Amino acid sequence: MADDRDSLLREVEEELRREQMQKIWERYNGLILGGVALIVLAVGGYKWLESRRIADAEARGAEFTAAVQLSNDKKTDEAVAAFQKIADTGSSGVASLAKLHIAGAHLKAGKTDEALVAFERLANDASADQLLKNYAQLQVASLKMSTSDFTDIQNRLSPLAADSSPFKTSANELLGIAAFKAGNLEIARKHLEPLLIDPAASQAIQERIKIVLAEIAAIEIAKVAPPPAVTPSPSTPAPPGTADTKPADADKK
Repeated sequence: MADDRDSLLREVEEELRREQMQKIWERYNGLILGGVALIVLAVGGYKWLESRRIADAEARGAEFTAAVQLSNDKKTDEAVAAFQKIADTGSSGVASLAKLHIAGAHLKAGKTDEALVAFERLANDASADQLLKNYAQLQVASLKMSTSDFTDIQNRLSPLAADSSPFKTSANELLGIAAFKAGNLEIARKHLEPLLIDPAASQAIQERIKIVLAEIAAIEIAKVAPPPAVTPSPSTPAPPGTADTKPADADKK
């Protein structure tokens, strides 16, 4: 008997739920259908935007690859034009990379002045990624080593020589060499000597530093070494007939 009552109660509850759902549907079916439609549209729109984003990224990648190939083929003008188009139309990150490749294409072609201008533009670009800006600044300092004074090089590279900088090894090497060229030997030692035990410094960097430090040591030794002793030359004998002799009659007097 209890089972019959339980079964009856369950049927009543199910019927009530069905009636409630029916009433909800009759009252809110428009909202429900509208919500479903919005969900479908949102999902469809997201999928469309995502597919478009992927297609655009693939197109940008193909353009970038083609521009890099032009640079590798030493077609500098065509490569620069291709990278410039990407820089003008791409997002800030892609544009910064394109500008970096423009400078690299000029440098690869031996056009140092054009490369310097391109690197400086990127270094001063407020919208560019800071890492790329720092790298461009490092390249500017490297290209201006032979024409700028030490103060200019120091102003450019000091922030990059900090311990937290990913370019600290190269920046310290350039600062040391610039100081050496300017005759600031103590400053040169300050920047170069720590690199001899820096695990981030490659063997090539350490070999270059050893050469510069050897030259610094030679200059310092030459400055403190005493002057060579002057050996007096032997007296030159007087020519015959010019000796200072007294006249023969002088003794007689």
